[in-house]
Amino acid sequence: MKPIEIKRLLDENLKNEPFITSFDRENETYRVVEKNTKKGLTVSLNPLSDKFKKDEEKALVEVLHYIRESVKAMASSVQIKGNEQRIFPVIRSTSFPTETSEGDLLISTEHTAETRIYYAIDIGKTYVLLTKEHIVSEGVSKQEVEESALFNLRSLNQDIKTDTVAGNTFYFVNTNDGYDASRILNDAFLKEMDERTEGQLTISIPHQDVLIFGDMQNERGYDVLAQMAFQFYAKGTSPITALPFMYDNGELEPVFIMAQRKPKD
Repeated sequence: MKPIEIKRLLDENLKNEPFITSFDRENETYRVVEKNTKKGLTVSLNPLSDKFKKDEEKALVEVLHYIRESVKAMASSVQIKGNEQRIFPVIRSTSFPTETSEGDLLISTEHTAETRIYYAIDIGKTYVLLTKEHIVSEGVSKQEVEESALFNLRSLNQDIKTDTVAGNTFYFVNTNDGYDASRILNDAFLKEMDERTEGQLTISIPHQDVLIFGDMQNERGYDVLAQMAFQFYAKGTSPITALPFMYDNGELEPVFIMAQRKPKD
């Protein structure tokens, strides 16, 4: 389904809600702003095309839920003190904005050449990304936010599903708690998976709701990995990167995978 068609569907379903919507044809993005607070979000429609083509009804429900909950979250007041246990890290691509549409600087930390870490406070069905204004107004330091986020991340369960393709094993974390991709920051978890694998460990975070480990045993595994990462990337509401990472001695290195060829160091 084309982005303009998705835009029309969203317009129809949001017409009776207190939102102002707009469509950027050049960038194929859909902007939703709450009328009273003037706060909102921008949704990239092109990555959603395949998802709508496969199951329009399901995709529409998911995107509408994402929009409504996100706008609601932006309008909510944020209180950090006393809610430290609800702070979590959120992974986004480096192309993701570093400030809100209102010009507030988002709290972030560099991660890899492809990704950046943001910090959020969980408010139930969604979360609010923390800004410099939030921590300054409450007298909290960035370091305290980072420490709380990583501590809370380690408390999340690691429910893993396994699949084997052409002699290569893939492990999927897909709990849909909003922090699946964030688990890539759990060093103990990564080391545990590294010890579990027999070949080269790869890690993929195509969108925020999935984390994929790969135990690469042969060249065919890299082809499968590249296709898998791209397919997940195309389907995600919040895509991050289609590039997998090689994990070696605690380091993550993004790799380009050429068809029928194993990536070189």
